[in-house]
Amino acid sequence: MGALLFFVVGFAIDPLAPRNQAQSPSTQNSSEAVKIAMKNVELHLTDGIIVHIATLNGKLTPIKSDLPVFDDKRSFRIDVNFANITVNATALTNDLNGYVFAKADAPIKKLSASTEGNELVIKGLLVSKGGIPFESSGTVSATPDGMIRVHTRKVKALKLPVKSLLDMLGLDTQKLIDTKNVPGVSADKDDLILDPQNLLPPPEMRGHLLNIRVIQDAVVLTFGSMDKNEKVPAIESRCGARNFIQFRGGTIRFGKLTMNDADLELVDEMPADPFDFAIDHYQDQLVAGYSKTTRQGGLCSHMPDYKKIKPTKSAKN
Repeated sequence: MGALLFFVVGFAIDPLAPRNQAQSPSTQNSSEAVKIAMKNVELHLTDGIIVHIATLNGKLTPIKSDLPVFDDKRSFRIDVNFANITVNATALTNDLNGYVFAKADAPIKKLSASTEGNELVIKGLLVSKGGIPFESSGTVSATPDGMIRVHTRKVKALKLPVKSLLDMLGLDTQKLIDTKNVPGVSADKDDLILDPQNLLPPPEMRGHLLNIRVIQDAVVLTFGSMDKNEKVPAIESRCGARNFIQFRGGTIRFGKLTMNDADLELVDEMPADPFDFAIDHYQDQLVAGYSKTTRQGGLCSHMPDYKKIKPTKSAKN
């Protein structure tokens, strides 16, 4: 029942495999990975699930084809080297209802997420037990292997404390909630162990979780190398931007455009606030903005925030 947060999800958690080196200069651009960097971005994974990326450094790994296709967010994953990502309570609530527990046979429904001090609070209905309303609160932490441990401190059902009763009856989270049909979730007595890469909508993100903490109305995740001596690389814009998404090296496809030895930067046209970017509607932002070519042959594409433009009918469809 520590239903607490099958959330954080999506940012997972296996150490990255070393990248194969190109065999010759003639094949280097097509075989190397596309490097990706983000700075101060509100990233729409769906219309209702938006995460704030303060910084991110990694690469795109093709899944369904030989190269990442930006129009198909399931065609690639983001292998994260370093990142600081915030998921607020609204995004977490939408993710729990619209993605993690969206299946008809999910054991819990009608969930809401909030925070109290350093604890995460989840409310909902325990469908597998006849629709009993419950509320659980507890702490979150990163395990040494980069998983998320959700430790349930307190549970209420029908507004009555039940944690001590569960202990007395010899029940625990593993027995109360069947997590077999929820990918990426396992139970360890009253704790939940989450494998985040399965728990957020595409594009899938992988990395090693170093730390997770609860702040006011949100959860903050830090990803990085297990080598404490490794320095976090600086993320710099080639277009002089404050907020941006950058692609460099390798081959990537956007719509009808295929760029080899990629040198593309999506730039926030209004940098006073974070770059509001919707991957499902990026063409609307692209059309509403303008592009400039750099002297090195790269492209700086200046875009307005998604929330500040009117989506076209085709984009809505």
